[in-house]
Formats: sequence, structure tokens, C-alpha cells
Amino acid sequence: MALIKSISGFRGTIGGKRGDNLTPIDVVESASAFGALLKNQYPRPKVVVGRDARISGPIVHGLVVQTLLAQGIDVIDLGLSTTPTVEMGVIWEKAQGGVIITASHNPKEWNALKFLNAEGDFISPGTGQSILRALEANEMDFAPVDELGAYVQGVGFMEKHVAAILAYPLVDQALVAGRKFRVVVDAINSTGALIIPMLLEQLGCEVILLNGTPNGQFAHNPEPLPEHLTALSEEVRLRGADLGVAVDPDVDRLALISEDGTAFGEEYTLVAVADLVLRQRPGNTVSNMSLLQSLARRDGKIRRQLFRQRRGGSACGYENEGNPGRHWRRRQWGSDRPGSAPWPRCGGRAGAFPDRLGPFWGKSDGIQSPISSL
Repeated sequence: MALIKSISGFRGTIGGKRGDNLTPIDVVESASAFGALLKNQYPRPKVVVGRDARISGPIVHGLVVQTLLAQGIDVIDLGLSTTPTVEMGVIWEKAQGGVIITASHNPKEWNALKFLNAEGDFISPGTGQSILRALEANEMDFAPVDELGAYVQGVGFMEKHVAAILAYPLVDQALVAGRKFRVVVDAINSTGALIIPMLLEQLGCEVILLNGTPNGQFAHNPEPLPEHLTALSEEVRLRGADLGVAVDPDVDRLALISEDGTAFGEEYTLVAVADLVLRQRPGNTVSNMSLLQSLARRDGKIRRQLFRQRRGGSACGYENEGNPGRHWRRRQWGSDRPGSAPWPRCGGRAGAFPDRLGPFWGKSDGIQSPISSL
């Protein structure tokens, strides 16, 4: 059992004693420390809140929402949602912050509070330190009855998220729909079951959904690594599917399975997406070193500067990280895994990558399958 308080948020296992685990008291204290920081910065802050489908989610979610309201903070409650959807919701609602209730790819015993700033991005280390200091100093204060926060139930945010993905100029909806791909999705019994099929069906795909009940009963280890996706790989082969898609509980991790049931590889996914984006929209790229090396080995027809810097830096048009995540300035500087799902089917040129990628690359200029034609 554990409770971890850090500059990135608060996470722990459910149950046990206060201060040792993520108990209701720890949840209220953590949420109120974040709320106190916002109250010091804004006269009437507004916060977007959403959660994944973990078993403990309704309890933690309720505590967070009611604590913020008690501090005089307005809350837009998305309920069951995804991390990228909450991030974008902060922007759409012009909110001053966000709270995502999820322990990401950790087992069901865990839950966490992850805090967002007004840009829909995770808070900075400095802000995280301020929250920790407020918690240590017990600086939290609550509003009198006439100044309590207003509650709004957020409706249609996943639909708006999908619409934003489909509206992105590099997503060729007609091209994908014309291929009538068959895609197997492993949603790990969390909120990926609500958004990934919606997106793929609007792209004209036939969707076969595994573990599609958002009840938090994870069917396997929720980290989408190849060793945890054997059932998905087998289903792709048995169904003659073109692609397998797996996400973690809050849909901020994405893994792809090729048509022969083998794992495509997270870093290859990132390079493939970067290649498509940068061919259409050349610009600077921020990444980790292994991905920088792959991009730098691309043919000389593409001129770009590859460098590392703080996410969201002014010189960058595209960023990625190796888990995989993609950050586009045209939406917001957050990781958008649902936004990544269409890219393997949006017409990237075949044969564009080194031979070391082997059977993943097709030989024609048209789309043959989601993976082999990147």
C-alpha cells in the first residue's frame, strides 16, 4: 500500500490509513490544496473534472467535485472521460484548471489526482511545489454558503473531441472510410470503450470491441505492452482484422497490433505519425533521442530542425514522446491518443521508412492495410 505526493499530482492505493494510502481524507486534502492555489490566482476559478472507469472512481470523483465546490470553485463535471478529453475540455471551457482522476496504466488498486493548468496541460514543477507547500501548511480555506461553487454537468465532450480529430486537416476521413477496415479494440473495461469505437466507426471502420464495459474490472494488466495484449493479437489474427488498437484506462497510452498479430511498436508508431505530419506540415520537432535519430535518418527531401526543449516551446509545431503521445500546437499541448488512432490509416506513403522496419511496410502508393501502408 502506498501514497505518493509529488509535483505531478497525488496517487496511491485505495484503503488503509490516512497518510499511508489514498484515503478519502487524503483526496479532500489534495483537491483542496489545488483549489487553494487556484483561489489565490483567480477571483472565481472554473475547473474541468473527469475520471476513468476505475472501481474507486465514483468515490474519489465525488470527493474532488464536492471539495472544489466547497471552496467556491465552479466545476464542469465530465464524469467518465479520458485524459486527452479533459485536457481539451479545459481549453474549450476557458477554465483555469482541470483534475483528471486516474492512475493511468497502474492496477485497479490505485487511483490518483492529476492536475491541469489553464492551458490544458499538466501543471509545472513550480506549481506542483506550491500545491505541496499549501498542503503542508494547511492553507486550505472554504467558501461561505452564499459563495459556493456552481456545478455543471458536462455533456457531449467525447463527441466534441472526436469531431475535433476528424476536422483535423491531415485526417482523411473519406480515404479511410473507403477502405472499410476491420479493427479490433481492447478497451481494458475503461473509458476507451466510449471514445475509440465512436471515432473508428465515424471513420467507416468495422469495430470489434474487447473488454468494452467501463466498470474498472481490468481484464489484464492495464499497461498496453505486447506481453499484456496476447488476447488482442490472437483476435486480430482470428478475425482477419487490419489492425488492433489497445489503450490504457484513461486513454493516454496507445498500442497498435499489425494485421499478422504482431506488436507494431510504440516508437515506430511515433515515427510513422511524425513522418506523415511533417511531410504535410514541415516544422521543428521535439522528441526523445531514439525518435530523433529515426527522424534524422529520413531522406533528405524533408528539412527540419530536431531538438529537445520544454514541451510547448514557441519554436515547435509537433512533439512526441515514447509512450506514445503526440502534441500538436493546433489543438493544445496535451497527449492525444484518440487523436493518434486515425494516423496509421490516413495515407502515409508506403516504403517511406528504412528496411529495418521489415514487414510493417507495404510496397504500393495506395493504402493496403492500416499498418503495412504507413
